[in-house]
Amino acid sequence: MDAMLSLIENVEKVIIGKRPVIELAVVAMLCRGHVLLEDVPGTGKTMLARALARSVAVDMKRLQCTSDLLPSDITGVAIYNQKTADFEFRPGPVFTHLLLADEINRATPRAQSALLECMEEFHVSVDGHTHELPQLFMVLATQNPIDMAGTHALPEAQLDRFFMRLRMEYPSIEQEMRILAAQAQTHPIDSLPAVTSEADIMAARAQVKSVHISMDVAKYMVGISAASRQHSDLRLGISPRGTLALARGAQSLAYLRGRDFVSPDLVKSIAPAILEHRLIVKPQAAVLGRNAGEILAEILDRLPPPVV
Repeated sequence: MDAMLSLIENVEKVIIGKRPVIELAVVAMLCRGHVLLEDVPGTGKTMLARALARSVAVDMKRLQCTSDLLPSDITGVAIYNQKTADFEFRPGPVFTHLLLADEINRATPRAQSALLECMEEFHVSVDGHTHELPQLFMVLATQNPIDMAGTHALPEAQLDRFFMRLRMEYPSIEQEMRILAAQAQTHPIDSLPAVTSEADIMAARAQVKSVHISMDVAKYMVGISAASRQHSDLRLGISPRGTLALARGAQSLAYLRGRDFVSPDLVKSIAPAILEHRLIVKPQAAVLGRNAGEILAEILDRLPPPVV
């Protein structure tokens, strides 16, 4: 746990005033999950990915998503070698530890689909051959909610593969003053040291699995998913994958908070980041101004948590 707290504090030197977001990003890393960072430009989405990679001392590659991006540009391609008279696989940028997919919604659905197998099964299939990805493989995809011309909305199947969706949001006046002071001479990312390692992350993942989830808390999480599937304003509720993600995320958050069990308050606090993007609102409800966040908040308020 100490190594993970050091990781959070180290990233906070670069991403000032956003400890809750950093903590949730580390939760996703401990759960071998992927993160969709959604916010306006200039709020630190790319810098968060760079700071995480530097702090753990792992490789990071950046994939700039554009309309002409091909699946082979992501996964790699087999190229004929005249010297050996055979095809050689040239790996794409997906073969890394942290993959930053910048402005993922600018890629075509065909290119976006190349990430589905990588994100779910952690390997790549090219020309009948399977290539394994690193144990710490993680996708951090960004998209901004403005300037939507030429973008392609992520399909429900791909949204469900993102472990959580995070929003950086604008800093407060005090936080922005601290940002200006920190970057007066140089950027903190240039001198950011590595404070943990891939082995530490693997060890923490094993410890997270031992965090206890009682039967009552498990029933509470399943009840949240069931209520979403029956809600009259939702076209698509939470899938079993979403329920599993909620359980794993609550375990990781409990681990970071120094607890050996999951409590209902932790489930409720982490639920929006893990579940909101998995909910699809019916068109007639959306016209009336309803959104997934508001509906999820209603479900959480109406469903009584168990007494632990």
